[in-house]
Amino acid sequence: MTATSDINRDRIAATEAVIRPHVRRTPLIEANLADFGLTAAPVIFKLEMLQHSGSFKARGAFANLLLRQVPQAGVVAASGGNHGAAVAYAAQKLGIPATIFVPEITSPAKIERIKGYGAKLMIAGSRYADALAASEAHLARTGTMAVHAYDQAETLLGQGSVGLELEQDAPRIDTLLVAVGGGGLIGGIAAWSAGRTRIIAVEPELSPTLHDAFAAGAPVDAPASGLAADSLAPRRVGELMFPIARAHVERVVLVSDDAIRQAQNALWSTLRLVTEPGGAAAFAALLSGRFRPAPGERIAVLVCGANTTAVNFSG
Repeated sequence: MTATSDINRDRIAATEAVIRPHVRRTPLIEANLADFGLTAAPVIFKLEMLQHSGSFKARGAFANLLLRQVPQAGVVAASGGNHGAAVAYAAQKLGIPATIFVPEITSPAKIERIKGYGAKLMIAGSRYADALAASEAHLARTGTMAVHAYDQAETLLGQGSVGLELEQDAPRIDTLLVAVGGGGLIGGIAAWSAGRTRIIAVEPELSPTLHDAFAAGAPVDAPASGLAADSLAPRRVGELMFPIARAHVERVVLVSDDAIRQAQNALWSTLRLVTEPGGAAAFAALLSGRFRPAPGERIAVLVCGANTTAVNFSG
């Protein structure tokens, strides 16, 4: 297992240089919390939902496929949807065979993404853990290379490039709110920040993976359900990210499914940003008042995914 110390700023910067030709440098949008009926204060949204494949996951996918030796048999991944779409996209662009296992709860939008990128799609079980077990059995049979959604060094290094971009484009941020599922994104960002920015984790009340890990002192099984279960409910956070989070993530804020839905609606009605539930979870902490910035605190929110059929232009 890779040492946590190997997931650091130097390696994230080196990884960012490798994946740069293949990923988008996603933009920022500045708004005011007063636009959402909150106390007036500036807020920056990092629009990672505009990344290839519809989420930040493309960064970690390309990092795995470009930094590791991929066998002729190709790659296999288990996913709630976004990671699978990202691996399928990266594999298509690099000419690598890909098989993606997803659970039954995966949204139709994500399934269509995966199919559209030409990967072989397999539906296995009702939760991410079921898909992961099926992918491991496939790996043993075929000799493919596993691309883990969050507990893989290259995955964290790729996701850490989000933090690098944000530091360059908005260097005066005090606090960043990040949604958590398995923890690859917040782990990579926290490794890049290394205490330079206050990092607040946001999780659904029904999928408190990092919250429960902090309480137990180690990754543990947690409930895995709710509105954002196809992106933020992997059962437990990764072993690699946990020491990073314990060192550099200040705390976890839990939000309700209703708050996540309200955040989706608010981002669409106010900024015309389309997000999936998991993509809106970090903003839900602000909108619901579960996280209240101090006067003068400079806040950024990561909007991390938009694979949803909530907006339909047919007809």
